[in-house]
Order: sequence, then structure tokens, then C-alpha cells
Amino acid sequence: MEFLHTIIIAIVEGLTEYLPVSSTAHIGFTGNLLEVKDDNFFKMFQVSIQLGAILAVVVAYYKKFFDFSNLKFYYKLIAAVIPALALGYLFNDMIERVLGNQIAISTVLVLGGVVLLFADSWFKNPSTHSEKEISYKNAIIIGFWQCLAMMPGTSRSAASIIGGMTQKLSRKAAAEFSFFLAVPTMCAATGYSLFLKKWGEGSEIKQKGYEMLLANSYNMKVFLLGNVVSFLVALVAIKTFISLLNKYGFRPWGWYRIIVGLVLLVYFYFVS
Repeated sequence: MEFLHTIIIAIVEGLTEYLPVSSTAHIGFTGNLLEVKDDNFFKMFQVSIQLGAILAVVVAYYKKFFDFSNLKFYYKLIAAVIPALALGYLFNDMIERVLGNQIAISTVLVLGGVVLLFADSWFKNPSTHSEKEISYKNAIIIGFWQCLAMMPGTSRSAASIIGGMTQKLSRKAAAEFSFFLAVPTMCAATGYSLFLKKWGEGSEIKQKGYEMLLANSYNMKVFLLGNVVSFLVALVAIKTFISLLNKYGFRPWGWYRIIVGLVLLVYFYFVS
């Protein structure tokens, strides 16, 4: 994978990881359009590039993440992430198979956009406006909503934010809790892709993610460059998204998903 391709994909990751538009879908489409070789390294890179975006949340909300006097904050995140860890482990192989089906992902992108068009009208009069007011029951339910994002194209951010709004969280509170929940969720996914999963099942060469990185210096440079760029872009995107969400709601993101999804459906069905 060329450095220019790495930078472009990292920008896409940083922009879309915390927006309700599916970073997985956008990275897959971008890689396809750039004609990046869909090998084991790229598959691993798509997951592990989230590390930079994870660090962006920790830096943006460092007072929250390093407030060790508020242990309930950590306990709520642990409770919320358990459903994703359990179901992600059970359905990992199925998820990987869907990742290669661009038609299916484009379709989910459109359907998710339709849901976002109505999300603001469905969830009115929130009663919870800060993380401290979120109960353990709320956190676990949001965690189950997050599991919907296991279907590529759904968007982890969209699923967990809407899950929060079903629990009477305001848009801002739901978005911020979604950001917080992303940290343990994506840490687990990144750690699994780097240290536990053997990429290349069914082939003669099977390597764990870190083994691919250590195989040559170029792979390591691509990994580091991608995560630095995704970190910087995500840092800006996080704060910008909160402001836009408060001002405009979900409808612009819904229309964006529908338009992009339809364009990609045409592209992959008739052109690709």
C-alpha cells in the first residue's frame, strides 16, 4: 500500500469513525476506488487504523478518562462493551465475509440513512443530559444497540447514539457516550487484530497482525503514518460533529448516507 493511499484512507477513517456514516464502509469503498490490493495486510490495517481514532477521543476528553475518582464512569463502559465483545467473538467469521460484499454494505448504508431521517422526530423530550445520569441499565442497552454495527455499513456511532436516544439521552449526551464507548470497543477490536487473530486462514501463510508489521519496516511505517493521520483528523472531527449534531440533528447525515449509498450501488453493480 502506497504512502499516499495510506494518508487518504487514514483521513477517511478519522473523518468517519465518529460520524453516523460507517467508517468501515467508507474505508472499504476508498480502498476499492484506489485499487489498493485487498490482501491480509490491508484487512488488518482497516481494523488497526482505529487506534489513532481511539487516542483522539482519549485526548479530547482526557479529563473524563483520567478522572480516577469517578470509577462509575469506567464501570459503565465495561458494562456497555460486554455485549459487543461476546457477540463480536461469536460472529467474527460472518462479519469478515460480509466485508467483501460491497453491494450488501451499500444497501445497509442506504437503509441506515432512511432511519436517520426520522431519528430526530422519534426521540423527543430527552431527560438525560450528561454521562453521570446514565444508569447501568442504560449503558448495557446502549451496548446491545452498538452490536447492530457488526453488520458493515450500519455505523457503530449511529447505532450507539440512537441506542442512547432510546434511553432518553439528549443528542449531545448520546454522542459523547458513544465516543466513550468506542474506546474499549475499538481497543478490543484492534488488540484482537494485532495480537490474537491469525490473518490468512485457509492459505499457506498465516500471520498475526504484529507479525506482519514486524515483517518489514515499510509495513510498520504505513501503520504508524495511518494512525497519526487518523488521530489528527479524528481530533477535529469529534468536536465538529457534536456542534453540527446539536445544530442540525441527524437528517443531513441521513441524506448523505442515502445519496452515497445509491451512488455506490450503481457503481458496484454496473461499473465495478
